[in-house]
Amino acid sequence: MILSHRYLGLALGLLFVVWFASGIGMIYARGMPSLTEELRLERLEPLDLESVRMMPMEAAERAGLGDSLVSVTLLMVMDRPAYRLDGGSAATVFADTGELMPELGPVRAREVAGRFMDVAPERVRYERLLTRADQWTVAERRQLPLHKLSVDDERRTQLYVSPEAGEVTLLTTRASRALAWISAIPHWLYFTPLRVRQTLWTNTILFTAGLGCVLAILGITLGILQFRFSRPFQWSRIRSYIPYTGWMRWHHITGLAFGVLALTWVFSGLLSMEPLGWASGPGLSTEELGRALIGGPLEASAFPPIDGDTWNALLPGRSIKEITYRRILGEPYFMVRSTPAEQVGRSSTDLVAAKTLGVREDPFAVDALMARIRETYPDVPILEARLLEEYDSHHYSRDQQAPLPILRIKFADPDGTWLYIDPRSGQLSTSVHYLDRIERWIYHGFHSLDFGFWYYNRPFWDIGVIVLSLGGLATSAIGLFVGTRKLWRGRRSAFRAGGPPP
Repeated sequence: MILSHRYLGLALGLLFVVWFASGIGMIYARGMPSLTEELRLERLEPLDLESVRMMPMEAAERAGLGDSLVSVTLLMVMDRPAYRLDGGSAATVFADTGELMPELGPVRAREVAGRFMDVAPERVRYERLLTRADQWTVAERRQLPLHKLSVDDERRTQLYVSPEAGEVTLLTTRASRALAWISAIPHWLYFTPLRVRQTLWTNTILFTAGLGCVLAILGITLGILQFRFSRPFQWSRIRSYIPYTGWMRWHHITGLAFGVLALTWVFSGLLSMEPLGWASGPGLSTEELGRALIGGPLEASAFPPIDGDTWNALLPGRSIKEITYRRILGEPYFMVRSTPAEQVGRSSTDLVAAKTLGVREDPFAVDALMARIRETYPDVPILEARLLEEYDSHHYSRDQQAPLPILRIKFADPDGTWLYIDPRSGQLSTSVHYLDRIERWIYHGFHSLDFGFWYYNRPFWDIGVIVLSLGGLATSAIGLFVGTRKLWRGRRSAFRAGGPPP
């Protein structure tokens, strides 16, 4: 056991040190650099509604999509109003002339980036057209190709522009890139040559985390077996209970204090990869429910033409950035996303009834939502239907952005499915079955320590996680140092004796 623990520690000790140290950075980085939805809407130009000259159906015909529209969004693209259309294939059609948007070349990409950053095009340097993922586009590689550009500003901003969508899809800065290098990249082993090979990356995580569990179990077992406890317990003799001196004593002490924590963290990290698909379960199919909540296919002809004067007076004090055409419970609605007209602030989402052009203030009736649910699952008993005013353990977010109130429905199906439906949007928010709930506690509970009584009490949660991470870091670093020194001394002794190391 001692030899196994020692040599596994030598092989994985540095990785444990990196995991604990980068875990502290993950508290604040939360992942790889990205373009947040708030920043995207903030930088999006206000809709020029008076320039809209055509209806979505006309735009769909221009794009060759016919009447098979699934989604329609009106926004500004390259300083012009445009429809983003999805009807089996995607297309962007300018709403002022009906012209199909061509793919962006380097010159237009510079213009888009300069407009997004509000700088002159001369301050935007075109880098190259990415056809293969780099370090920052690993998660966005399905959107490739992307134009990469750099901005001459204090933050050393880099932008990625989609030739097909004509908009910025990713933004990184010198600070966000540096933070990623000390947090998400080493923590998730998100190195590009490894990450782009999905199977190799998955197997690497599973293999190293599995050996890490063995290493932690051996360390905990040895720490307990070698603790020379005697009765009655006496604090004055505590030093004699540990049979080591120097750094090895500190490795024993920190291992006893933080070994179980190290095991739960590495084990929960292992389970996050869902080895053998252990948390996969069917649950109730939500596709039919989604269609029921929508109430039928999107009928763009049911929406009135955009009248600039009417719309500009609809949300006073707000700057309309995006209008999405939606059908909810069989009725047509505009989902309007806007930001404060003057100052920078949080975006908001409003539903506007297409028939009356009135802003919907009230959420959809729970009875109407429940009727759709019962129609979708007529043979599945409902154990509980409750409108939650506060987050529970499965519908929550640290930044408080998950919608509230939320309708939670518990079913008596074999998989113990729970559905969460947002009454304000009339849409399904999430679905979890019993294996999802087990995974939530084994992974997020043990890995993020996101227990409600603690998770929302910052900075106490930060302090607690940092202290625990430093404890795990200490026992890993000391163990690596002790093991390396032992190995080095053994090699030196063998060299002097002229024989193989013991």
